[in-house]
Amino acid sequence: MDCMMPVMDGLTATKEIRRWEKEVGSGKITIIALTASVLEEDIQNCFAAGMDAYLPKPYKSNQLFELFNELKLA
Repeated sequence: MDCMMPVMDGLTATKEIRRWEKEVGSGKITIIALTASVLEEDIQNCFAAGMDAYLPKPYKSNQLFELFNELKLA
């Protein structure tokens, strides 16, 4: 999830997805924060919004695949 999207930022979108999951009783969707910000406060805001992991931009594909493995998504 890109944290700096137009119209609705990634934090708000994640909160809405988590609200929807509870509302309909669905399983949890894995959400990974993708952002150029490396400030600790911004990273913590991602987790507080309900994101499962954080990956700073720019990133290499192998970093993304490693994260998938850590989250058991591969």
